[in-house]
Amino acid sequence: MPSEKSVYQPNPAIARNAYISSFAQYKEMYQKSIDNPEEFWGDIAKQFYWETPIDINKFFRYNFDVTKGPIFNKWFDGATTNVSYNLLDRNIRNGHGDKIAFYWEGNHPDDYSRLTYKKLLEEVCRFANVLKSRGVQKGDRVAVYMPVVLEGIITILACARIGAIHSLVFAGFSADTFAERILDCQARVLVTVDGVWRGEKLLQLKTICDQAMARCAQKGHNVETCIVVAHLGRTPMIDGRDVYWQDVVPDASTSCYPEWMEAEDPLFMLYTSGSTGKPKGVLHTTGGFLVYAATTFKYVFDYKPNDVYWCTADIGWITGHTYVVYGPLANAATSVVYEGTPFYPHNDRFWEIIDKYRVSQFYTAPTAIRALMKFDDNLVKKHNLSSLKVLGSVGEPINPEAWMWYYKLVGHEKCSIVDTFWQTETGGHVLTPLPGATPMKPGSATFPFFGVQPVILDESGREIKGEGEGYLVFSRPWPGLMRSLYNDHDRYENTYFSKFPGYYCTGDGARRDADGYIWVTGRVDDMLNVSGHLMSTAEVESVLTEHHSIAEAAVVSKPHPIKGECLYCYVTTTQYAVYDEKLLKDLKQLVRERIGPFAQPDVIHNAPALPKTRSGKIMRRVLRKIA
Repeated sequence: MPSEKSVYQPNPAIARNAYISSFAQYKEMYQKSIDNPEEFWGDIAKQFYWETPIDINKFFRYNFDVTKGPIFNKWFDGATTNVSYNLLDRNIRNGHGDKIAFYWEGNHPDDYSRLTYKKLLEEVCRFANVLKSRGVQKGDRVAVYMPVVLEGIITILACARIGAIHSLVFAGFSADTFAERILDCQARVLVTVDGVWRGEKLLQLKTICDQAMARCAQKGHNVETCIVVAHLGRTPMIDGRDVYWQDVVPDASTSCYPEWMEAEDPLFMLYTSGSTGKPKGVLHTTGGFLVYAATTFKYVFDYKPNDVYWCTADIGWITGHTYVVYGPLANAATSVVYEGTPFYPHNDRFWEIIDKYRVSQFYTAPTAIRALMKFDDNLVKKHNLSSLKVLGSVGEPINPEAWMWYYKLVGHEKCSIVDTFWQTETGGHVLTPLPGATPMKPGSATFPFFGVQPVILDESGREIKGEGEGYLVFSRPWPGLMRSLYNDHDRYENTYFSKFPGYYCTGDGARRDADGYIWVTGRVDDMLNVSGHLMSTAEVESVLTEHHSIAEAAVVSKPHPIKGECLYCYVTTTQYAVYDEKLLKDLKQLVRERIGPFAQPDVIHNAPALPKTRSGKIMRRVLRKIA
């Protein structure tokens, strides 16, 4: 397995044509972004249309120190623009009207369609006019509960066109969870589909929405309109409230003048779970988010005009917002969007889609990679993946074994792997390799993106310079950072800025190695303290998954009378592995060898399937209770 010293250089053929073709060029651009943000971001902002130009005197202002007053972070304040205009009209004016914006691939391989930029603009205007006819105005919230269908993307862009704030909720959350989010943002309109197939499972989404709206009504909030896409057929409807998309959208006008928005007006909100249980409505604004999504997409994926890009994320997550919708469209990209799972109808569906559309950039989660590693390598090898140039990873740190499998088997050792670290709150990538420039270390998120200044602090808030491990924080804002939590600025300040005044606190730990590379070690509450040795769960999990019999691992702490805490490990074995005493002995020995005798697990529990959240993160809270 690769060690921390293993370094993989970018493929010279990719580096030659890359926007950023050497590490020296990255360092020079990075330094400019820190020393002269007005010039750095100002040059990028000129690529977009501003109805009211940016005032250089109000370019950006911020306060990250709670002891000095309210926390704020403003970019391009006073300038006006419209995001949908920049994503659609601007690209059509630049000659991209007939270019494919999206290839949509349905759950079943026989189900697919495509949408050009010109057609996408027409559909967005139609739906924007439908929303206006239902009384939706600038600043109103629209709740969206949809799978990966083109109407979901059209809905997002229609909201942006008229200045409504979209609040997408992943179409896998329960009715209770959805109701809580509708109530919090007081959405007047809800957009959904009748149902969807995910693999062999039928999900009745409209039924869940009906239950959620009923719970809202019990608490005094009525959703006025529910617009339903007939995706599978027909579903029970309530007169006066429910209306079919197909009955109202086709007759609407294909022309809708954009609402010019202040750069600091809200664009969307996206709920993320809070440690207190009440969800946090992360608020992103218009100008800064547009510029940051566009810039990270362009440089991190090194997207070129004839490339075909595919991000496997659901539109209900931040990855779907930034890197399925906003970032790609801002760069006039052609993207693949896929409704189904990696395993339907066969375990090679991902590789089949890459082959079918000649995908050049592929962006997925370590959870998916580890799940696919369990199967025969021939499922990958039988497809032509030679079009691939960049492979991305998102959602959690990728363990070195999965990184190597991805690099060698999927990328044939010629693709750069961009192991991206970011959060719903950051709006876009904050730590990431760049394909032509950054020498890669398996499992490291490497270096900061432009304008981002990471700092590692110890428990007392002192900065750790050089090598060391501690809390990952940022000392200044970048354009895509969230501005607040919806209707709860106090909670925003307490959650992200109170622990270390002067810094945005990610809630994650990180380690800087001797070469300056940053390794994200996982949530700070996922740290283990065994006999005074501090280690992260990700570190131990990574070692366990190095063993050829282990597909996935999760590690939690368990109280121990002598050590304080001991390691309780859950492992999922590969398809043909045998879980026996020999395997347990091997795994304990492996951890002893890799980390040290103090890290040897006390318990290794066979778990054929680990409990996960909808986005694929392991639910360690549940595992701690079991332990």
